[in-house]
Amino acid sequence: MLFNSLEYLFFLPVVFILYWTIFEKNLRYQNLMLLVASYFFYGWWSWKFLCLLLLSTILDFAYGFGVASKNRKRSKQFLWLSIINNLGILAIFKYYNFFIAQFQTAFSFLGVHIDPFLLNIALPVGISFYTFHGLSYVFDIYRGVQQPVKNFIDYAVFVCFFPLLVAGPIERANHLLPQIQKIRQFDLARASIGLRLILWGIFKKVVVADNSAYFANEIFNNYTNYNGSAVFLGSFFFAIQIYCDFSGYSDIAIGSANLFGFDLLKNFKFPYFSRDIAEFWKRWHISLSSWFRDYLYIPLGGSKQGKLITVRNTFIIFLVSGFWHGASWNFIAWGTAHALGFMPLFLLSKNKINTKNAISENSIFPSIRELRGMITTFLFVQLCWIFFRAPSLDISFNMLGKIFSFDFFAFPNINTPNQDKLKLLHLILAGLFLFIAEWHSRTSDISTQFLDKITSSTIRWAIYISLTIMIVYFKGAPVEFIYFAF
Repeated sequence: MLFNSLEYLFFLPVVFILYWTIFEKNLRYQNLMLLVASYFFYGWWSWKFLCLLLLSTILDFAYGFGVASKNRKRSKQFLWLSIINNLGILAIFKYYNFFIAQFQTAFSFLGVHIDPFLLNIALPVGISFYTFHGLSYVFDIYRGVQQPVKNFIDYAVFVCFFPLLVAGPIERANHLLPQIQKIRQFDLARASIGLRLILWGIFKKVVVADNSAYFANEIFNNYTNYNGSAVFLGSFFFAIQIYCDFSGYSDIAIGSANLFGFDLLKNFKFPYFSRDIAEFWKRWHISLSSWFRDYLYIPLGGSKQGKLITVRNTFIIFLVSGFWHGASWNFIAWGTAHALGFMPLFLLSKNKINTKNAISENSIFPSIRELRGMITTFLFVQLCWIFFRAPSLDISFNMLGKIFSFDFFAFPNINTPNQDKLKLLHLILAGLFLFIAEWHSRTSDISTQFLDKITSSTIRWAIYISLTIMIVYFKGAPVEFIYFAF
């Protein structure tokens, strides 16, 4: 069930009404209802993969008790069982065909032909997210920061709470479980924030992301027909698409959770306003970045064992982050490019200078230095997105070759029909409004904070109505969110 579908528009209010009326005063029944609603939400895609989700949930729930053992050897054995289980599920469904193909290529290079067995199965929606939920739970028990949950329903809601089930944010047990286990009271102010986030997220997705995708897809799919400047524009459109698509999803997820009394981890904090690549990764997909930091980077030694080990650990994090997104050399190249962009900052000890405060925190406009850093960082990230979007490494490098050629200085050879010109004009106006709104919210954790600065309720409602009209106007067949593929 897509957030931007009519089905969700019906599903969400029904669950909300039942949750706060029939089950309001009974925590057990509230959680049971959330679990049933979450399974229904996930089963809308495939009831077969719902069985896989349930199996993963049961196993980690059981492993948690073993990991909590006072016998450290026994505890570690159950930890490794959980790791093997979760990564095994990912390996089979997400990475098996990739690795088999690499073995086939390697043997072919040696003159040996093999005919491997490939799995012809779809990737279960959200598999990377719910397996990471389970891993974080057992890791936290092993580290002594979380006690095993005795109530299976509570734990199952933590794993598969429908707002975050298929594309995050990736929650931590010690953050979400206490909220699941305590009585929740309806909070009108929290619900109002949630509704605004949902509206804003749908605007980002339907109006900005999907319209950006129209132009990005055209150029990426037919890049050989375009010159360097047009290919550059294609990468720009995709940069806007992926941000509005994923951050829009996160806004809807966090907003939906607010309606039920939950506070989810923030996933985006205006990353395109970053002044360097280190700040970008403090603001982009925050729940994943912090997950890798806490459960991989720090256990590997973090930055406590000298610069050489820190460089190694940093490269591992970026490479694993890239590979987490998909079984393709493109994603590995994308992670490597970001690691190379981060390294100069780290080696010069400048990787933390812009991570403690927002750009232009005490002024309306950025300084020349801040503006230069923001533009440079955005351009670097934009070009790296080519690896993320293009179907192969060859095409990625071909597109970059077009951009870094004299072709780049030619006027974009895009012959746009009148209908597309109107679509482009609407996109520019919507994008400009988005930029201004988020710039005014940049010092906040909430992307709709700019509305709080508007004292006139008339103007606020005019914005709500305008956003709704734009969503309805641009609404077509529901388009899946990009991160559903991961």
